[in-house]
Amino acid sequence: MLAILFIIAAVIFTLAYFTYGNFLSQKVYKLDDKNPTPAHTMTDGVDYVPAPAPVLLGHHFSSIAGAGPIVGPITATMAWGWLPAYLWIVVGSIFIGGVHDMSALVASIRHHARSIAELGSDYITKRAGWLFRLFIWLALVYVVAVFINVAQITFNAKKVGGGVAMSALIYILLALIFGILLYRQKKSLGITTLIFVILVYFSVWLGQKIPINLPPVVWDWVLLAYVFIASVTPVWILLQPRDYLSSFLLYGAVLGGGLGILFGGSRVAIQTPAFLGYHSTIGPMVPLLFVVIACGSISGFHSLVGSGTTSKQLDKETDAQKVGYAAMLLEGIVAVIAMSSVAILTKAGRAALSNNAAAIYGHGIGTFVHILGVPTALGIAFGMLALSSFVLTSTDTGTRLARYVFTELTGIKNRYLATTLTLILPAILVFIKYTDPKSGKVLPVWKALWPVFGATNQLIAALVLFVVMIWLMKTGRGKYSAVAGVPAVFMAIITLWALFSLMFKWGFGTIIGWAAFIQIILAIWIFIEGIISIVNLNKQEAPNKA
Repeated sequence: MLAILFIIAAVIFTLAYFTYGNFLSQKVYKLDDKNPTPAHTMTDGVDYVPAPAPVLLGHHFSSIAGAGPIVGPITATMAWGWLPAYLWIVVGSIFIGGVHDMSALVASIRHHARSIAELGSDYITKRAGWLFRLFIWLALVYVVAVFINVAQITFNAKKVGGGVAMSALIYILLALIFGILLYRQKKSLGITTLIFVILVYFSVWLGQKIPINLPPVVWDWVLLAYVFIASVTPVWILLQPRDYLSSFLLYGAVLGGGLGILFGGSRVAIQTPAFLGYHSTIGPMVPLLFVVIACGSISGFHSLVGSGTTSKQLDKETDAQKVGYAAMLLEGIVAVIAMSSVAILTKAGRAALSNNAAAIYGHGIGTFVHILGVPTALGIAFGMLALSSFVLTSTDTGTRLARYVFTELTGIKNRYLATTLTLILPAILVFIKYTDPKSGKVLPVWKALWPVFGATNQLIAALVLFVVMIWLMKTGRGKYSAVAGVPAVFMAIITLWALFSLMFKWGFGTIIGWAAFIQIILAIWIFIEGIISIVNLNKQEAPNKA
């Protein structure tokens, strides 16, 4: 049964790329390689650097994947069963997430690689653009705080955590060397990739032999220092090469997990019911399913990556489909594998691992690759290293993006100062103690913040699709505006509903309750500005067509 579900998802995603993806590329956006991209017209050697499609796909895929398509589907499957998660992953990735990601990337490159928030200023109002930037900056703060906590938990996991931490450090060092060889020594991409991918996989085994163990609070500070460094250094030194190498861990996890599912037979039989009930400890399935699975079907964070770093590195316009749309479908596969990691757990297994999504994913990958002859312990270590690398890519990319947005909000262009000020709030969130308002139990940082992060993340996606819809309307492509407009309306309704639920659950005596309230006000304000813009569309002079 699990194998059939995996095959169906893979086939549907492949067909979607060559049908709906081509429709977006050829009809809606008319991508043309004769149009130079900002990576060429604005090259600066720091942020604007043309990258080959495989390298950029690696960066983009690693950055958008992060912990989202793993932690979200695992959490949702544990709460409501595998069937609701599976259906939302497949349908959402094709018709909402893929459209969102590719649209944000194309809109950005058609406007000198400007951020999606800046486009909000152009196509709605300058006030809406400023509010959108503030909204995005707050969401990125959640990204950094949540993913730092997930990485720290991974590094402190029982038995394998210390080895995973050492492997991660080795892998970062390899990425630095890889970047120097590729961009400064001009070595062959193919040969260099082959050597360093082998070394990265070797580090999985080596890390388990020389583990490094530090207290959780120390890892929190180390990770904060790491994302600071990653944010201020040129992209070719760390961001591009690390994300590129990280993508091979991700590909390996997808390949190993997929093959294990396909050939596992009864050894990977589904143990979790398809539907566990409408209500869970998290809350009702609707609207929370659609925000808990953040990144596995659609994610506003993807548009920030697409219009923040990816658009500045896109070599050719047609690469937007290969990078934007394809990466979202690949992420859908990652989400299906994460869902499968829960599906194979017994009731006792789910109870034992309920607060540790990293351990569930590691156990799942270890089980799947064991089918292929890999020792289970080594497979678990590989799965957790893969997860930690995904988390780090999203965390340091998120920090860099937050720095960009903070500069737009404040005018502070010094990247060291902007990054420092940006990291203050995530640092506070990481060290706060969270207690569930109903049960009174202490929650891990990621589990407490995940629902509000997910709702904020999905609301950004709705706002992005809203901006894209108005852009299409104002540039003579109104007949295609429903491509973005219909998903925008659905995501807006479902995520505002979720934020209201979280606000009432946590109340105004908590930072989460206030965060939900502030973001509801910001989002409604932006939507009102947009609606007024649409109503007055025929009275306004459209911006220069892109």
